[in-house]
Amino acid sequence: MAILSKEEAKQLLTKVLGYSKADECSISLNNNHGGNIRYARNTVSTSGEETNMTLSVQSSFGKKTGTASINEFDSASLEKVVKRAEELARLAPENPEYVSILGPQQYAESKAYFDSTGKIDPEFRANVAEKSILPASKKDITAAGFLEHSSGFSSIMNSKGLFAYHTQSDLNFTVTMRTNDGLGSGWVTRDFNDAAKLDSGEASEIAIQKAIGSRSAKAIEPGKYTVVLEPAAAVDLIENMMRSFNARNADEGRSFLSKKGGGNKLGEKLLDERISIYSDPLNAEVPGSTWTNDGLPRKRTDWIQNGVVKTMAYDRFWAQKKGTEAIAFPSNIIIPGGNGSLEDLIKGTEKGILVTRFWYIRSVDPQTLLYTGLTRDGTFYIENGQIKYPVKNFRFNESPVIMLNNLDAMGKAQRVNGNLIPPMRIRDFTFTSLSDAV
Repeated sequence: MAILSKEEAKQLLTKVLGYSKADECSISLNNNHGGNIRYARNTVSTSGEETNMTLSVQSSFGKKTGTASINEFDSASLEKVVKRAEELARLAPENPEYVSILGPQQYAESKAYFDSTGKIDPEFRANVAEKSILPASKKDITAAGFLEHSSGFSSIMNSKGLFAYHTQSDLNFTVTMRTNDGLGSGWVTRDFNDAAKLDSGEASEIAIQKAIGSRSAKAIEPGKYTVVLEPAAAVDLIENMMRSFNARNADEGRSFLSKKGGGNKLGEKLLDERISIYSDPLNAEVPGSTWTNDGLPRKRTDWIQNGVVKTMAYDRFWAQKKGTEAIAFPSNIIIPGGNGSLEDLIKGTEKGILVTRFWYIRSVDPQTLLYTGLTRDGTFYIENGQIKYPVKNFRFNESPVIMLNNLDAMGKAQRVNGNLIPPMRIRDFTFTSLSDAV
């Protein structure tokens, strides 16, 4: 199903809205075309693609709301889904936190769609796998990878005159390389809006070299170490921290941003002054939608500035209750970082551990953001600025708040998971035990 233009989406939503008899009605229209290829044991195991367009109607009578969805677009079906949403609304209990829908808004336009991704075909997916599988098999390595891509549009309209439209494309690629003797493992991830930027051969070679280099890992004692975190490792803990930037959770005492005795830590310095974190849906490297599902505009927002908490996210109900502006959760996380490379951070490390990534991360204490998890797929000992040998994986117990207060240095930010995150050198990172997993 082709992507509807802005005008085509507007015409369809206007038609559906014409069927509404509710006090308030909001309609969303989403189209997605996506595909994937998965391989393991140096052989493609699954591949396919899917196209779907879905329309959802939210109808409200007073504070009673019902929602219904459909993916049929003849007139009878469109009228039916509106009536169904209204029937459900009349049966629903009142929502004490109901907030009236937004009126017309102004949205900036984000360049997040690329034809290179929208036109991906089976041949493209096969070439990605080939550039990963062939070099692995030539080096006695087994590859297991996954490429997933999507492109489409989203649009909303409501009975107060709000209308929004956005197109986006995304591509995600990950691959794990294992030595056939089972003693070494490497991993890499790449994600882009523009598929033309993907070089699966280059990415796979990095994972291959890590697999070869991580054979026969040595066991060293757990403890506090200086670590060099690749962006894929750093982002896991930082994303978890940013999910806690919710003003309501902080005000109600359920967050690391809660202040003893009530209130929150807005305006307090919590991190190293070199840490600034902002979000920006218009950033050319990590573009995203400029509005949320309910039509709240997303703008460039400073969350941490020189270590100080500058902003928290307010949903529309909590903003109304507190008499302040509603602020959307970030669509991405951007940490400016420095100018050096990962290699520069390694060269500047007297003794430490290089971490490729973390996995199986679990919360230990939400109030302090203490997490536990494991290193994986390439962990190495650094001495006098050089990688000396691979080490067995560790279990860690660490908080991103403590981690970002023990910052030693940062490199240039790189895209990972739709964010811009620099490699980081961190002092006194806590490893609590060893893991036998490769």
